[in-house]
Amino acid sequence: MNRSPIVTHALSHAPVLQRPQRAAAPRLSVSWAKSESEVREAQALRYQVFAVEMGARLPTPKQAPAGLDIDLFDAYCEHVLVRADAEDGEPGPVVGTYRVLTPAAAKRAGGLYSDTEFDLTRLRSLRPRVAEIGRSCVHADHRSGGAILSLWGALAEFLARNGLDTVIGCASVSMRDGGHFAASLWKQLAATHLAPIDCRVRPRLPLPVEHLRQDLQVEPPALIRGYLRCGAKLMGEPAWDPDFNTADLPLLLRTADLPARFRRHGG
Repeated sequence: MNRSPIVTHALSHAPVLQRPQRAAAPRLSVSWAKSESEVREAQALRYQVFAVEMGARLPTPKQAPAGLDIDLFDAYCEHVLVRADAEDGEPGPVVGTYRVLTPAAAKRAGGLYSDTEFDLTRLRSLRPRVAEIGRSCVHADHRSGGAILSLWGALAEFLARNGLDTVIGCASVSMRDGGHFAASLWKQLAATHLAPIDCRVRPRLPLPVEHLRQDLQVEPPALIRGYLRCGAKLMGEPAWDPDFNTADLPLLLRTADLPARFRRHGG
């Protein structure tokens, strides 16, 4: 950026106004949680985004600490953390996270989280190679792209390291407007990003799209835009999650469809 002063009059004694300094973008670092305290940091960000920002009613296990989003799948998952580090390199707060459930861990957990919302029968042949990502969220101050790209880079590396070639997950859309935004988004994306029939799933509690507006011109939320740019496809109609007060879009992504910059990172 040109930071030369702007002279308001062509006189040597004229007042000089400085352009406002734009804050430097924070340095982002990516790591995998190695301790319970680091998982707690991810859960605190999730609570801030889902409960405080989106108004979700989070079902929390008994005796769980306040201000955290915790469920029974967390103990079986790997948790990725994106931090906005301080200028001196000290680790900063967690500003982005998601969790990954591998096929082996899903067996120990008794299934995938997505099984609770969708009938995944058609994905049976894929499951030995499927990683499920969930609870994806980015702090409101970091949704311009850097944190999301960092999350995707970490995922590509994880998939390559574990010999997995497919990712599924649910992308949540707020229903604070009664569901009209979500229904319109589904209608819009189904025309261009629908998965093949052999990868379709059915919601256990469907969003009643036939009773909602589907003609709104909507822009997908930042995380969903990131999924789609990476080649993700919708596996079917959204489910309604009354606890989170969201419509959940089922998404599938094959590593072969990832942009080259992520596949290089993962290799």
